[in-house]
Amino acid sequence: MKYTASIEEENKEIAYRYKDMLHDSYQNLTKQNKVLIRKAFDLAVEAHKDQRRKTGEPYIYHPIAVAKIVANEIGLGANSIAAALLHDVVEDTDYTFDDIEQLFGKTIAKIVNGLTKISRLKKDKDISVQAENFRKMLLTLNDDVRVILIKIADRLHNMQTLDSMREDKQVKTSSETLYIYAPLAHRLGLYNIKTELEDLGLKYTEPEVYNDILNKIVESKEEQQKYIDLFSDPIKKSLDGEGFKYEIKGRTKSIFSIRKKMRNQGVSFEEVYDKFAIRIIYDSNKKNEKFNAWKIYSIVTDYYNPNPNRLRDWITQPKSTGYESLHTTVMGPGGRWVEVQIRSARMDEIAEKGYAAHFKYKHGNVNENGLESWLNKLKDTLENPDINAVDFVEQFKLNLYAKEIYVFTPQGDIKSLPKGSTPIDFAFAIHTEVGMHCRGAKVNGKLVHLSHELKSGDQIEIITSSTQKPKLAWLDIVKTARAKQRIKSILKEEQKIIAKEGKEILARKLRHLKISYNEETINELVNFFNLKTSLDLFYRIGNGSIENQQLKKYAAKRSNTFVNFFKKKIKRTNNQKVQDKKHNDDEITENYNMLVFGLNEDKLNYTLAKCCSPIPGDKVFGFVTIKEGIKVHKTDCPNAVSMQSQYAYRIIPAKWIDSTQQGFKATLKLTGVDNIGLVNKVTRVISNNLSVNIHKLNISGTEGLFQGRITVEVSNNEQLNKLINQLKKIDGIHKIIRMNG
Repeated sequence: MKYTASIEEENKEIAYRYKDMLHDSYQNLTKQNKVLIRKAFDLAVEAHKDQRRKTGEPYIYHPIAVAKIVANEIGLGANSIAAALLHDVVEDTDYTFDDIEQLFGKTIAKIVNGLTKISRLKKDKDISVQAENFRKMLLTLNDDVRVILIKIADRLHNMQTLDSMREDKQVKTSSETLYIYAPLAHRLGLYNIKTELEDLGLKYTEPEVYNDILNKIVESKEEQQKYIDLFSDPIKKSLDGEGFKYEIKGRTKSIFSIRKKMRNQGVSFEEVYDKFAIRIIYDSNKKNEKFNAWKIYSIVTDYYNPNPNRLRDWITQPKSTGYESLHTTVMGPGGRWVEVQIRSARMDEIAEKGYAAHFKYKHGNVNENGLESWLNKLKDTLENPDINAVDFVEQFKLNLYAKEIYVFTPQGDIKSLPKGSTPIDFAFAIHTEVGMHCRGAKVNGKLVHLSHELKSGDQIEIITSSTQKPKLAWLDIVKTARAKQRIKSILKEEQKIIAKEGKEILARKLRHLKISYNEETINELVNFFNLKTSLDLFYRIGNGSIENQQLKKYAAKRSNTFVNFFKKKIKRTNNQKVQDKKHNDDEITENYNMLVFGLNEDKLNYTLAKCCSPIPGDKVFGFVTIKEGIKVHKTDCPNAVSMQSQYAYRIIPAKWIDSTQQGFKATLKLTGVDNIGLVNKVTRVISNNLSVNIHKLNISGTEGLFQGRITVEVSNNEQLNKLINQLKKIDGIHKIIRMNG
C-alpha cells in the first residue's frame, strides 16, 4: 500500500507520537527532564527533516518509536530517551559528536557515540566479520549498558517494520536477531522484548510455520479463555476470602517457543500441552512477599494436584537476571497440565522491565543479584584482546539462555553456574588460580571425577596441587565461558614455552646434521612435515612429536633432489604463504588427524561411512554395525537421526584430536634398594617432567629391597625415554623395564 499524507498531516502525527511517547514513560519525568527530551526531539526533527523511511514515512517516526520502547517497555530515564531520539543523528546527518556534547553533555554524547559505532559496522559480510561486528557491539557493555538497551529497542522497531524490506534483507536481519539480539534481551531481563524479537524472527525466517501456528492460536483462543475461567473460578473465591488484591491472567506461550517444543519433542501443535500459562499477580509489601507467594501456592494446590518435579522457586533464589517468581505445574480440569506463575506486582515489573525496574526497587545488594554481577562474570571474555571474534561471540552466547544451578562453597556461600557445569567450572568461578591447580573435587563430602555434573544444592570442595596444570581434555568438560577462555589461555602459554625450547633444540639438531639454520630451511621443514607455520614446527620438536629419525629422513632427501623439488613447491605455494602470514603467529595450528572413541578417548579400528564421507575435523560419532565393526558418521549425516533414535545403544561418542597432544599410557617396572624418601623422589621427577602424568603408582619394599610399578601418560616414545633416564639417576634404583600390554 502506497504511503500518502500531506505535510500538515505528518506534522500532526509527529506531535501526537511525541506526546504519546512522553505519556507512556515508565519513569516519573521532572520538568527539567521534559525540557531535555524536548530539546533532543527538536534537534532530531530538524536533522532528519529531509529523510524518509523505505515506507515513504518521515524518518523521525523511527527515533520516536525507539524512544517510546526505551521509555515504556525498557523503562529507562531522560538521558536514555534523549539518546534514543538522537541515535541516528550523527550517523545520517551533518551533526557531529562535538555538537551533541556541547548541546547535551558528555553522558548523552557517549551513549550516542556507542550507538553510532555499532551502526557503522560493515554489513553483509562472512561469519568472521559479522562476529567481529558483534564483538565490537558487545564491548560497549563495558562502557555503558544503556547503549545495548537502546540498540535492542532500535532492533525491535526495525523488526516491527521489516515488511517494507526486500526478502533477502528480511531473512538476514531476522537471523541476526535470533542469533544475538533475542538472547541478549533475555539475559538483560527484557522477557517481553525477547519474546517479540523471537516471534518476529520466526515470521521472516520460517513464514509458513509462523503463520500456521499463529492461525491455530487465534482459532483456539476462545476455547482457551473458557478453560482459564474454569480453572481460575475456585482460586478466585479463596483469594477473595483471604483478602488478597490480585490479578489472574492467561499468558499464551510465544509462537517461537511453541514451535521449539514441537520440533524438540516431535509433536504437533495439538500435542503441546502447555501452550499457555496462568499468572497470578498479587499486591504485597516487600516484607510479606515470600510468605504471600507460598500462601497462594497453597490455595492453588488445595484445588489442583501439583507435579512435584515441576516446582521452580525463583523467589528464594532469584535468577542472575533478577527474575523472581514461583512456578508450579498442576493437573487442571479435564486432566490437563497447567503452568501457574505466582509473583508480586514488583516481581512482575522486574520480569517485564528487567534492568530499569531492578534499580527502581533497589534493595539489599542489587549488584550481587542483577546485571552488575553478570557483567563482572563476562569481563574476562569482554576484555580479552587475544581471543578471535568467532570464539568471542560463541563464548558470550554460552552465557545467554543458560539455565542456572545454585551450588555452595565449603563455607556455605552460594554460587550460580550454568546447568551442566563441572567441578572445574566451579574452581574457575572461585578464582583462576584455584581452577589452574584443580586436581580433584569433593561433592557433598564424596570424591568425584572432574567431569561430574553438578546439581543445585551441591556443596563443592576443590582439591588443589601446585604441580597440577590444565589439560586439553578439560575443554570438553567445562561449560562456562570463563573456564574455557582461561584454560585456552594457559594451554597457549605452555605451547609457546614448548615452542621456544623446540626452536633451540632444532637449531642444535640441524647443526649436528650439518644443515644451515635459516628461513629457507625452516620453510622446507614446515612443508616437509605438512605443517602451517614455523611455530607449529618448533612446538612439535619441543614436545618430541618430531624425532631424530624424521629429521634424518629430511636431511637425506635434502641432499639428493629434494632441494630443487622444494624450490618449485615453495614458489607454487608462495601465495599460500602470504595468506598464512595473515594468521596470528602466536596461534598454534591444531591438526585433527587422529580419531578417538568414548570418554576415555580410546583408539579403535573403524571405517568411514560412505553416506556422509567424514573427514578429519568434522563432528562425528561411531556406530557399531553387526558385521562391519565401527562405522564413523558425521553428526549431520542424513541417517544420523534415524540411527540415534532407533539404535542409541550402538552409538559411541567420537572426535578428531591432534595426535601430537594425545597422551599414551606406559607402565614401568622399577627395582632397587629401598631408601627413605624414595617414593617422594620418584614422584617429584615425574611431576617435574613436562606433560607427564601419573595414572597408577604401586611401590612395596621387603628386607631392604623394593619393587614398584608406575603407569604414566606421555606424548611419545622420546618423552618416555627421557623420563626413564632421569629416574635411573635416583639413588637406589637399579633397573627400569617398560612392561608390555
